Amino acid sequence: MRLLILLAGLICLFPACRPQPETLVEEGYDAQEMDAAIARARSEVDIFIKVLQAGSGTDFAVKAPIEDRGKVEHFWLTDVVYQDGQFEGLIGNDPGVVGNVKFGQKWKLGRAEISDWLYFKDGKMYGNYTMRPLLRSMSKDEAERFRAMLADQPAP
Repeated sequence: MRLLILLAGLICLFPACRPQPETLVEEGYDAQEMDAAIARARSEVDIFIKVLQAGSGTDFAVKAPIEDRGKVEHFWLTDVVYQDGQFEGLIGNDPGVVGNVKFGQKWKLGRAEISDWLYFKDGKMYGNYTMRPLLRSMSKDEAERFRAMLADQPAP
């Protein structure tokens, strides 16, 4: 439940072509910082997989970039499992750009395709690197609330 509440206030990227959901962020972040965040998440995905398979955290999620008609939107997948080199989970929010998925739909993607991951352990949020460049676009109170939850390093 905690994850669903957080995801409702978090990140999907790129401009919308229909009414914009609250989760769609169009500006207020540095694209190079976002690219670096995605690269970090991918480089540390083995840590995430280890924690996921050990069950030593909670509220596991991976972010999936989904393309439709030349547009890309990033969705958090909840209820995540990892098997045979692929993550599978449920689309965690309504689309704002793409039309080929819907909230709650099952989705699979390879480990190299993810754009982020997260989990909770001991009251801290690990991963969620793509949120960090977005902190500047949030209100001061909201950014402080998320900064207090973020862990600096993954906890294996």
